[in-house]
Amino acid sequence: MTTILVTGGTGVLGRLVTERLRADGHEVRVLSRHAQQYSVDLVAGGSGLDAALAGVDTVVHCASSPRGGDEKAAANLIAAARRAAVGHLVYISIVGVDRVPFGYYRSKLAVERMIEESGLAWTTLRATQFHDLLVTLFEGLSKSPVMPLPAGVSDQPVAVAEVADRLAELAVSAPAGRVPDLGGPEVLSLRTLARAYLTATGRRRALLTVPLFGRAYAGFRAGGHLAPERAVGRVTFGDHVAERFGGRGKTR
Repeated sequence: MTTILVTGGTGVLGRLVTERLRADGHEVRVLSRHAQQYSVDLVAGGSGLDAALAGVDTVVHCASSPRGGDEKAAANLIAAARRAAVGHLVYISIVGVDRVPFGYYRSKLAVERMIEESGLAWTTLRATQFHDLLVTLFEGLSKSPVMPLPAGVSDQPVAVAEVADRLAELAVSAPAGRVPDLGGPEVLSLRTLARAYLTATGRRRALLTVPLFGRAYAGFRAGGHLAPERAVGRVTFGDHVAERFGGRGKTR
């Protein structure tokens, strides 16, 4: 069976990718700052990275941080993957990184280009935002009686498990370059999504749409982060919050 290394393998996505691959009988190494065997800070690099990649056939690069460092981490990973003669590098990116001038998106796009120019055989999958990201957003915004939302913005959330399934499939397939995007099943306004969250959590909040400014907001408002033509996910946001919060009690 193939030996596969998953960066960010202790994270929400990486952990699921690891589980899928191991269930199919592959040897999987988990690399992250918190991993037991391959505890490596990709931004810092170091000899531990070479040891983790020794004998690896495929790398699934899930490690990422909105706080920065992705490009340095990718440079270190690519250099080590070349030294180890890794045969396939699979990368998870985000729909809209080339259309929305948002700082984190720009970094993800830069990593895409680094991988494309690395000389390694590669596959890149872009996905829309995970359900959990919206839940985290709404949890923060609903702490006050009035819940502010960016005006005119929609989203197309997708189940992280479905993205993990696709990445696991790509990891054991031939390098394919940029593959079709993976979008959630529905494009809905943030107001509609927020209402679904409030209903599932038993909360009552007034919703206030607030116009924002800047090129990034304009990009989101224009739908640059959406892939309606690739609405191939099955689990809706309503399904997700109903399952996650369905047992929650009285209205708050």
